[in-house]
Amino acid sequence: MLKHKSRHDHSAPSNLTVAALGVVYGDIGTSPLYAFKQSIEAIGGPSETNVLAILSLMIWSLIMVVTIKYVFVILKANNNGEGGTIALTSIALGLVSSKRGHWAVLAAGLFGVSMFYGDSIITPAISVLSAIEGLKIIAPSLEAYVIPVTMLLIAGFFAIQRLGTGAIGKFFGPIMIVWFLTLGVLGLMSIVHNPQVLRAINPLYGLGFLASNPMVGFMALGAVVLAVTGGEALYADMGHFGIMPIRRTWLYVVLPCLMLNYLGQGSLLLSDPHALESPFYFLAPSWMLAPLVILAAMATIIASQAVISGAFSITNQAVQLGYIPRIKVLHTSAEEMGQVYVNYVNVFLFVCVELLVMSFRSSDALANAYGIAVTGSMAIDTALGYFVMVRKEHWNPLHAIPLFATFFVIDIAFFSANTLKFFEGGWFPIAVAGSLFFVMMAWNTGRSRLLAARHKRKQPLDAFLDSIKIDSPPRVPGTAIFMVPDVVNVPHSLLYSLRHYRILHERVILLHVKTEMVPWVKTEDMIEVKHLDNNFHAVTLHYGFFEMPRILRALAYLRVHDFRFKLQEVSFFMGTEHLINKADTRWGRIADTIFIFLHNNMFRARDYFQLPHDHVVEVGGQIEI
Repeated sequence: MLKHKSRHDHSAPSNLTVAALGVVYGDIGTSPLYAFKQSIEAIGGPSETNVLAILSLMIWSLIMVVTIKYVFVILKANNNGEGGTIALTSIALGLVSSKRGHWAVLAAGLFGVSMFYGDSIITPAISVLSAIEGLKIIAPSLEAYVIPVTMLLIAGFFAIQRLGTGAIGKFFGPIMIVWFLTLGVLGLMSIVHNPQVLRAINPLYGLGFLASNPMVGFMALGAVVLAVTGGEALYADMGHFGIMPIRRTWLYVVLPCLMLNYLGQGSLLLSDPHALESPFYFLAPSWMLAPLVILAAMATIIASQAVISGAFSITNQAVQLGYIPRIKVLHTSAEEMGQVYVNYVNVFLFVCVELLVMSFRSSDALANAYGIAVTGSMAIDTALGYFVMVRKEHWNPLHAIPLFATFFVIDIAFFSANTLKFFEGGWFPIAVAGSLFFVMMAWNTGRSRLLAARHKRKQPLDAFLDSIKIDSPPRVPGTAIFMVPDVVNVPHSLLYSLRHYRILHERVILLHVKTEMVPWVKTEDMIEVKHLDNNFHAVTLHYGFFEMPRILRALAYLRVHDFRFKLQEVSFFMGTEHLINKADTRWGRIADTIFIFLHNNMFRARDYFQLPHDHVVEVGGQIEI
């Protein structure tokens, strides 16, 4: 049977823990560069009341949103160890039976994915730009170099993506250990000089501020959310490293260091309100500024890795499940199925990030665009997470409803606060997410219509085999393998071939590749063979949505156990269709035009399945959708 690596979520080696620190927590780990400053500026300045209130809101946002919601609850709503919005959507789709429910869950999932892509564009831009702006603190004359240096670093970062997240994480992990220890030490040094800032750990400071200043507090939430950006990325990146490394690094390293640094910045502002220009960099002594800017630059490049690797992971899942057209996906690790590289996504994100830096030109301007995408994605994770935990994990609704309602109220409060910044930059992630969502929905509705059109023209396989007995078409030596969408109907490629050539091969194999709603399939369940009359055979290959179908490897197994044939005698027949747009509404025609374009330009099936080109025959006709 096919070889298949098993996962090791619960016994992850220490090197995966270090790598997870390097890839998963870079985003949230660099929020201290700008989150506290933006939040204080949003409410008018660094008074004692404002500082303690913002710190309280930030600390308890980290506890409620990241620690409790994602690390302890949402990570449980995983698809056999794989996380992210697509994995969550695939579970939820398996729990609904109605067509309306199916499309509602699918639409929510695809919109969440679209928002995540928007986040994947903004994170590299704001993270790297905020770090390089430290050059202005070292010497104001260096301000002219901020944008060029930022764009150069971003270009280098995207260039190394094809090395794979595992290799990148092993390099980045030690750097992030130094970064988080630096955050903690700088914060602790400041707290020692002004320990009264520890009062902010009391949640009443934050809640009291929201109650007494509802409008100002509401606006402040739009900046406070910057402290938790990256929480959704750790869920998407779970498939790269496993649950336990992500949990350990958050609880033992990331959370304590983040809290110390935010409290340290607050302590500094209580002593020196003028430090608001850059409270993070002013924590450090003057001799340390240059090394800190360099370390921050490396950390922010790493921060981008969390959302980029998450985007690769989600894209791979979406391709396998048919939610987007086939594109080339490279697996970069023999140990972790989730570690992948997608060149088209990498190029798309690189171009968008560079354009974003050139357009907004400062981290302050980008902060206005940041929160909407993140909070929208978080809210969808909450809704789908509740559905999965109640329907699949059988949580008691009396316990689940108040817990998830609390999460949802927080998500909606953050999202609503960020909508106030729509015209100041928030429009950008909404435009990106809206465009991607429309394209993905066009693909899925078009694909459904294509499958329905094919279904109308279907011919049952049993009836076809009975007709073969009567007509007895000539048989020629060799094995014909027809790639089919199911094994109960005759593939159109077989009908076209028989109509034009009026012959059949002596052995005919109907090969169906089925992607299951799980990340991977057990070895013993991968291949299913059914022998039919007239030397016809139905073979179904089962794969998880994190696995790349290995057709030739499966044929090698079949040659040994079920058939005797030489690869030189095998011909692969694949259907190819010319699609005709017959939609009767304007939006329907636009959506179908997009679908047809994507269908005609997607990764060829012969390349996707890695079939030898000189053994592939493509036959077909036209079909109306």
